[in-house]
Amino acid sequence: MAQLRQDYSRFTERDAEILVVGPDNMDAFAAYWKKEALPFVGLADPDHTVADLYGQQVKLLKLGRLPALMVIDKQGQIRFKHYGNSMSDIVSNSDLLAVLDEINADDKVAA
Repeated sequence: MAQLRQDYSRFTERDAEILVVGPDNMDAFAAYWKKEALPFVGLADPDHTVADLYGQQVKLLKLGRLPALMVIDKQGQIRFKHYGNSMSDIVSNSDLLAVLDEINADDKVAA
């Protein structure tokens, strides 16, 4: 999440918002958000309701929930998704920013 915080303004410049869904309960999640001063939205999902809806895998031998990332457009369509194979399998910010640039270009052409 540190990399997302580092480039948060670059995401918002592209009219994007970041939502991080995590397995902790609401109190633990809120404490972490406050401690780390994260500028984006966090959603506690201890019962895995949201994670299950989006197909995020849980592998106990790999320390719990594996990374999953989706870019969802303003119409609610998933435009990009990545399911990590390990805890370190995370899409780079530069790749995500390129996806957002492509979506924004597509939206301008469609308008």
